[in-house]
Amino acid sequence: MDLTNLKSAKNKMTLCTIVGMGPGIGYAVARKFGQEGFEIGMIARNEDRLQQYELSLYEAGISASYAVADASDTVQLQSALQKLGNPQVLIYNAAVVEKSSAETINPEKLTNDFNVNVGGALVCAQYVLPSMRGSGGSILLTGGSFAHAPNPHYFSLSIGKGALWNLAMCLAKEYEPRGIHVGMVSVYGKVARGTRYDPDLIAQEFWKLHLQPRGKWEKEVQVR
Repeated sequence: MDLTNLKSAKNKMTLCTIVGMGPGIGYAVARKFGQEGFEIGMIARNEDRLQQYELSLYEAGISASYAVADASDTVQLQSALQKLGNPQVLIYNAAVVEKSSAETINPEKLTNDFNVNVGGALVCAQYVLPSMRGSGGSILLTGGSFAHAPNPHYFSLSIGKGALWNLAMCLAKEYEPRGIHVGMVSVYGKVARGTRYDPDLIAQEFWKLHLQPRGKWEKEVQVR
């Protein structure tokens, strides 16, 4: 099957959209859900990398497509989501991972980081909720230890992960009764292959979270 034919089969498959597609957790999640029979939708800023991921997934027998968007740009993000279609699973993995401090960070920079770390997640949730209300689905977010133990050397990211955790908990309380599973996989260390924070192991946690039966849904899984 060539790439064109593989893409044409996507209407027969269930869609998992990953926002913040990258070489670590994003790609590992794409491979895991793709191996389990999902069509993969990918959103990120770098089109060259997205094309590489698409080809690599195709070579692994996984149907994938992409749309280019900056997670901090509401219009771009909505357009990208619309292009890819309505997913059964939304993975929000976008974040600005940079050192910063309360003393030196520019307020405009903090706001832009917040738009990526939190605002984009809300935009994505608002997009998928209408279709998920009727059919169910999973909204899964990449969290981290900074939500519960802020690091002053990662000031902006700590604020973002704390707010993202609260966003997830609010969405879970409101939408779990409507059949939508909202949860987080919170990573408590540096993502690196061959460690307990191997992206493939983290991807397994996303998959297990998605598979949980209603009535046993967890709101957060911590990878320590």
